[in-house]
Amino acid sequence: MRIYTRSGDDGTTGVFGGGRVRKTDPVIEALGTLDELNASLGIARLHSRETSLDAELSWLQNVLFDLGAELATPVDSPYYKVSVNEQDTLRLEKSIDALSADLPELRTFILPGGAPLAAHLHTARTLCRRAERALLTMSESAHVGVEPLRFVNRLSDWLFTAARAANHLAGQPDTPWQARA
Repeated sequence: MRIYTRSGDDGTTGVFGGGRVRKTDPVIEALGTLDELNASLGIARLHSRETSLDAELSWLQNVLFDLGAELATPVDSPYYKVSVNEQDTLRLEKSIDALSADLPELRTFILPGGAPLAAHLHTARTLCRRAERALLTMSESAHVGVEPLRFVNRLSDWLFTAARAANHLAGQPDTPWQARA
């Protein structure tokens, strides 16, 4: 089977259930941004294998893939399946609380960076914020449940906390922002 079809050369892509839409459609934009976020987590995992964060990152990659499938499927399709629920968001919150318990209190804004894992998690956080904006845009013209929006919002909080935890695990302090005079 060939990976290329040439059918997208006109700027359209096939969607679940048939039909084609522009590649700039808000649904495609949201799906693509979730894919970017997932790929960035894959890069972060290059540095997380020996940490307690790796299992959560693996779980998150699977959840994001499921979320993409949910958003790509019309809500009236017999194949539509809710993939992200309140328990997933609560799991992130509990993880944030557990990670935060071992971190120094945050008293100032910090700059992204530090250890390689932390730097990649900070990049993932920015992609997560973009994914959240894309989901909100998508929700203006297509179905996006409440829980995916909550989950992605909480995920950016988790990524920030996980980046701080990665620095802490590596013995690398967070770099405080210093406002220029």
